[in-house]
Amino acid sequence: MQKAIIGKKVGMTQIFDEAGHVIPVTVIEAGPCVVTQKKTEEKDGYASVQLGFEDIKEKKLSKPELGHLKKAGTAFKKHLKEFRLENTDALNVGDEVKADVFAAGDHIDITGTSKGHGYQGVIKRWGAQRTPTSHGGGPVHRHAGSMGPTSSPSRIFKGKIGAGQMGNEKTTVQNLIVVKVDPELNMIVVRGAVPGPKGGIVYLKNTVKTIHVAKGAAGISSNPQKASARINPQKASARG
Repeated sequence: MQKAIIGKKVGMTQIFDEAGHVIPVTVIEAGPCVVTQKKTEEKDGYASVQLGFEDIKEKKLSKPELGHLKKAGTAFKKHLKEFRLENTDALNVGDEVKADVFAAGDHIDITGTSKGHGYQGVIKRWGAQRTPTSHGGGPVHRHAGSMGPTSSPSRIFKGKIGAGQMGNEKTTVQNLIVVKVDPELNMIVVRGAVPGPKGGIVYLKNTVKTIHVAKGAAGISSNPQKASARINPQKASARG
């Protein structure tokens, strides 16, 4: 079953499992969200639901946003996001989606806007090296240096690293595991880091990755030839 929800990144912390291992986790305030629009295959060509998150005053909405939410008959929401889900028949306009839509152990993808770092050079943006600082190399120690080919092919190849805007772009981290869900606090705790700053809006959805269930340990073979090798003292494996 496909599931989705809108949330807000609270921050990172760490918890301990039963074995005493430290698990770095991100706490997300997920929902409650309300369904503000529903699209169907027959009418729109594809199936999806639009979720709204975080209440907002009417005067802070534009006229198109206000008309859209009044038509839905729902509370005014600040953030709207459409999710293409296969099982949209179970949801209708006005339904509420809470944090307990996910459960501990679920694998999810989280999309957010990464932290903006402004205009940066090649060293911070791409991890490039400095030039040697001795024998009159300055003052270009942190510059990009040569851009590449000369008369042939007389251009810079696409993808060449350079200075420019760093961060502040849509980023998705895939296959994160839900560690804990608290419906009363609207809290979802996931293992690992999530893109964006504290207070940033994030979108949670089932992962697109194929999850392979780990199989149990291999048992002892019933092959008689292998069994004789295990008890033969001349075999190195048996002596070990």
